[in-house]
Amino acid sequence: MTSANPLPNCLLVDDLEENLLALEALLGDQGVSILKARSGEEALELLLQHDVALALLDVQMPGMDGFELAEFMRASERARDVPIIFLTAGSADQQRRFRGYEAGAVDFLQKPIEADILRSKARIFFDLYRQRQKIGAQRDALEELTGVLQTADRRKNEFLAVLAHELRNPIMAMGAGLHLMERRPDPETATMVRGQMSKYVRHLGSLVEDLLDIARIDQGKIALKKEHLLLQDLLTFAVEGSRHHIDAASHELIQDVAPEPIWLEADHARLAQVVGNLLTNAAKYTPAGGEIRLSARREEDQVRIEVADTGVGIPAEMQARIFDLFAQIDGSNQRTQEGLGIGLALVKQLVELHGGTIMLKCSAPGEGSVFEVSLPL
Repeated sequence: MTSANPLPNCLLVDDLEENLLALEALLGDQGVSILKARSGEEALELLLQHDVALALLDVQMPGMDGFELAEFMRASERARDVPIIFLTAGSADQQRRFRGYEAGAVDFLQKPIEADILRSKARIFFDLYRQRQKIGAQRDALEELTGVLQTADRRKNEFLAVLAHELRNPIMAMGAGLHLMERRPDPETATMVRGQMSKYVRHLGSLVEDLLDIARIDQGKIALKKEHLLLQDLLTFAVEGSRHHIDAASHELIQDVAPEPIWLEADHARLAQVVGNLLTNAAKYTPAGGEIRLSARREEDQVRIEVADTGVGIPAEMQARIFDLFAQIDGSNQRTQEGLGIGLALVKQLVELHGGTIMLKCSAPGEGSVFEVSLPL
């Protein structure tokens, strides 16, 4: 377990309590957390629990001496890189120094310790530790940013593939219609082809408007045209705009709207776009003959609008990012139903421009979804 203490840890190991207290006093102004151990065994326990910036080890201790402790540290993956300064009251002859450096020491200090020398040497290792921590944090942030960019790049590529698909189908259909009109220039064929082409032009126009809306919001270029409006009228307008999607799949639309008038200060077109998008999504992702429920009620100073369906639902792993730009429910068998993956992202931004919130209240594969919009009155 790594210590949660943000300060660098300094490990002091000496079998005499008074020596530990003296060292702690000398290093008290270094901005570090002091860990104290009176034996090698106790020191090893602390090293298992904490990251350590510097270890000051007394050479002569009963049981496991400082050299043996250093050897154990060098054999441990967790502690092998901890800088070690040996403290000795005995003579620092060449053989002892050689053994100490062989055990991984970076320095020897002779007792009695000179305070300025200890502080100066310790400060170097504390600063190095802080630099390593800072570099490590920057590395982690860079890795996280790299992951975000890779995800964004993948979604962009997926979006471009879907956009190409969404554009190709109506363009090919219109081309086929023109070819048919050239082969059969009778009024009946022309009327039928014009009707189909009109539908595809509306579809292409809707795609372009969604793309432009996302760009406008990102650039801060959407200004709401708020007015005093009746929620019931707005919901009726939104239902009428989505009715062809609902009826085309033979869905049953159930409306449960509070009878008392609910007044809002809102942009009629944009809020109708929010509700209409949710209703259209419900129609698209609900198998034919399903049920869609639109409800609205007042709760204190809020109005809550819910759109529920009995559709395919949203997988658990997808729910956290359903409002992300270009996010789409995976399902190759529904590719023609998926759209560009910007609808819910646009809805979320429009709701937030109104000072409200939107959430996926509940969803499960095969059991449908419930979206809830909350707006201030």
